[in-house]
Amino acid sequence: MPYPLDITDSDAVQATLADIEGELGEIDLAVLNAGTHQPTPIDDFSAEAFQKLMDVNVMGTVNCLEALLAQMRPRRRGRIAIVASVAGYRGLPTAAAYGASKAALINMAEALKPELDGIGIDLKLINPGFVKTPLTDRNTFPMPFLISAEEAADCIHRGLQSRAFEIAFPFRFALIMKLMRILPDRLFFAVTRRMVTDSQ
Repeated sequence: MPYPLDITDSDAVQATLADIEGELGEIDLAVLNAGTHQPTPIDDFSAEAFQKLMDVNVMGTVNCLEALLAQMRPRRRGRIAIVASVAGYRGLPTAAAYGASKAALINMAEALKPELDGIGIDLKLINPGFVKTPLTDRNTFPMPFLISAEEAADCIHRGLQSRAFEIAFPFRFALIMKLMRILPDRLFFAVTRRMVTDSQ
C-alpha cells in the first residue's frame, strides 16, 4: 500500500516508518532519495529558496535517518543509502542552495560511516550526475552525460551489491567532478566563470 509522507515532519516520518514495519516487517534496506531543486542565481537570491531546499534535501533525509536508526541500532543490522549529488563536490554557478544541501549530505554520510560500521549498519552514499527525470526536464542549461532513470537504477543496484561506500555515476562525469574538487582555486574559478559567461 502507498504511504503518503511529509518528510519535513519528523513525527510523520516516525509514524509512517512504524506503519511500514507493522505491515511489512523490519526494513532491511532504505534508500533516502529526498530531493528538489531550484536555481539560486544572484539576481534571484533569497533565504526562502535556501530554506525550502534545505528543508527537503537535508532535513527530509535527516528525519528519515533518525527514524531508521531508532529501529536499526538496537538490532545492530540494516542498510541505508543516502542520495546526494556530484553537485555537492564543489560550488557551481546558480546552484548555491542545491549544491550546499548536497554537500551537507556528503559530509554527514562521511561523518556517520565509521560509527555505523561499528554497530553493523551499512551506510552508502549515492552521488548521481544528471539523470533524466521530471525535475531535470525543467533545467534550461546543458546537462553533460545525461542518463536515463533506468541507467541510474542499474548503477545504484550494482553499487548496493558492492562493498564500496560511494556510488557515483555516470563514471566520466563523476570523474570530471572529482577532479574539479582538487583543482587549485585559481583554475577552478576560471572554469566556473566560463560557465557563467556561457549561460548569459
